Amino acid sequence: MLFVIGGNAQDRPTDFLSADFHKQRREAVRTMLPANSVAVFFANPVRNRSNDVDYVYHQDPDFYYLTGYREPNAVLIIFSDFQKDAAGKMYNEILYVQERNSNAEQWEGKRLGIVGAKEQLGFEMVFNGEAFLMNTIDFKSFDVVTFFDFKDDYRDTGGRADLFDLIRTFKIKTDYFSNYNSTKKELYTMIKSTDIANSANVAQVLGRYLNDDDDLKRDELLNAFVKAKNDGLRAEIKERVSVELKSYNFDTNVITEIMNKLRETKTPEEMVLLKKAVEISAVGQLEVMKAMHPNMSETEIQGVHEYVYKKYGAEYEGYPSIVGGGANGCILHYIENSKPKVGNDLVLMDLGAEYHGYTADVTRTIPANGTFTKEQRQIYDIVYRAQEAGIQASVVGASFQAPGDAAKKVIAKELMALGIINNEAEARTYFPHGTSHYLGLDVHDKGTYTAFKPNTVITVEPGIYIPEGSNCDEKWWGIAVRIEDDILITENGPVNLSAMAPRTADAIEKVMKQPSPLDKFVLPKLD
Repeated sequence: MLFVIGGNAQDRPTDFLSADFHKQRREAVRTMLPANSVAVFFANPVRNRSNDVDYVYHQDPDFYYLTGYREPNAVLIIFSDFQKDAAGKMYNEILYVQERNSNAEQWEGKRLGIVGAKEQLGFEMVFNGEAFLMNTIDFKSFDVVTFFDFKDDYRDTGGRADLFDLIRTFKIKTDYFSNYNSTKKELYTMIKSTDIANSANVAQVLGRYLNDDDDLKRDELLNAFVKAKNDGLRAEIKERVSVELKSYNFDTNVITEIMNKLRETKTPEEMVLLKKAVEISAVGQLEVMKAMHPNMSETEIQGVHEYVYKKYGAEYEGYPSIVGGGANGCILHYIENSKPKVGNDLVLMDLGAEYHGYTADVTRTIPANGTFTKEQRQIYDIVYRAQEAGIQASVVGASFQAPGDAAKKVIAKELMALGIINNEAEARTYFPHGTSHYLGLDVHDKGTYTAFKPNTVITVEPGIYIPEGSNCDEKWWGIAVRIEDDILITENGPVNLSAMAPRTADAIEKVMKQPSPLDKFVLPKLD
């Protein structure tokens, strides 16, 4: 299946996910929904950069995962059971899309519209967004209406059926109220489902919640249940809670749990794209190693990486690129990348290409002049050994914390051996983060964070960061090292998808001696 938004077929990539893939994902959601329920998904908002300039649009990953649709101002509805329209036609999903508009398309590009969504995305029930504003779906007739809670980061653009209008309509039709608190619903459900004999214990639990949440403190029924002096009073409150829950049929937890489970493991079709994103990113690291020299700026280094991404057809970076020379590498999410010359420092490069929605996350730390100093190599080798331990711990059935625990043991032991720390607890000062997160449509992808399953992709990224002024010998100051690889967990053990980018200190120094195609790329000097 060729995904096309306007233009001729030959002008577009041919390796997007198929309509069948997205349809199967919707069916997987449907099978996990409670009986008599409906799931509602909204496209991402258009976000403003400045004045009349918006950021390049990026679809909500869940919406893309389920539809393949890459335009804003859209709604997807998935029903647990078949519905019947006024003409007697049966359906179990509806997609609402942007209306075709010749004037808008002249400025912003051709839209799929109803016909395109049917032909290219494989939907049968497709309407323009304006139809959602007038739809007759009785959301109150469902036992559960599940959706992701709103972040209120969308604007009223003034157009008909923009995201602002779509969400406002949905809130009206579901009687969604502005002070919705998903925890409150969970606590109401806890009260309803608990035997009166255990109600005193539940009241103690509720009391702890009320102490930590001002919204819950103001809830009449929760407070009454906690303060009730006997089971008789609690039984009365339980009845009132049951009545309240009947009109409280919307939920933000069900769909979160479903999408976490689905996106945690990757299908073969997804792995094709994710593997390509990772390999593109690894090539970027490899080419920068060849091109690196002390007179390069952090921004130029970033540009070389991102040029490689574009050369391979990657649409975006998966997250803001991190290029930190010297002490800048000690800033974990340093994205300023403004140092004019990296000199003889180590350069920490944490970047990832996004290819057709799937993002990599690969980090290498290299000496700008091509050779590690003694101290730099000592710290680098500790991180390398810690990463090796973390990768080996990334096996089916292991806890999500296993890679981090393995890496922390190595770093703590070896920093003590160098005299940088006095006890294992101090290692946290120089290794302040975890080692792993899921990878996929998001750089910090969705998942259950339970025991590792086959066909899951994670990162393993230990690091040591020793800022200026640290409580250790000055010779270590300003050294920052992180090594990060993207690991596929299989029944046969971990597979390093980003192994194309050299990891050992010796391999890095060897590659940095090779010529770069950019050596002859010289631009004129500007005043």
